Amino acid sequence: MDTISLAVLDDHQVVITGLKNMLSGVPEITVAFADTNSKALIEFLEVIQTDVLLLDIQMPETSGIDLCKQIRKTHRKIKIIAFSSFGEPHYVKQMMRAGASGYLLKNADQETLVKAIRTVAADGEFIDETVKKLLLQESLSGSKRSVYEIPLTKREKEILKLIAEENTNQEIADKLFLSLRTVETHRFNLTQKLEAKNTASLVKEAIKRGIID
Repeated sequence: MDTISLAVLDDHQVVITGLKNMLSGVPEITVAFADTNSKALIEFLEVIQTDVLLLDIQMPETSGIDLCKQIRKTHRKIKIIAFSSFGEPHYVKQMMRAGASGYLLKNADQETLVKAIRTVAADGEFIDETVKKLLLQESLSGSKRSVYEIPLTKREKEILKLIAEENTNQEIADKLFLSLRTVETHRFNLTQKLEAKNTASLVKEAIKRGIID
């Protein structure tokens, strides 16, 4: 069996270490790159193109969705697997539209991880079984949601209001007694749910949908 070269980008070093340990006993998969920095990944791919990229969809410098689009434009042979804690259908659809060949949840076991990598390396597509069930439920319920019906949690609405008031992430964290990381996660979720590219479009969409005044 041919060796599959793998690049890993995740914003948590502990996740990277765990992935390396899971794959250390799989001889046909070689981890050629693993880092928490998206710029380092881009620089690496300019020199060496791996067969597969395991890409966290939530990165601090840029969203995994935008990064996926960028890499697919410049390195079309690389197969990308979205790697995420989020299994909601709208995340999956956005990543697949961006050019990903697979979608894997971060709680996947070794067998599922290896299967996903092998499948996309062989030009196939792989969707985590849990995610498949969520997509099926959405399909069966006929939930082609109106763009105005995307549900936000109470906390997301609070943070959205503070964003609209031009508070920084740190200021929001201080006001709501949250960690900066928690605020960043909520902000990322909001941009994905409202399909916004930046703060201005996020606020514009929120007003358009009547979420904030």
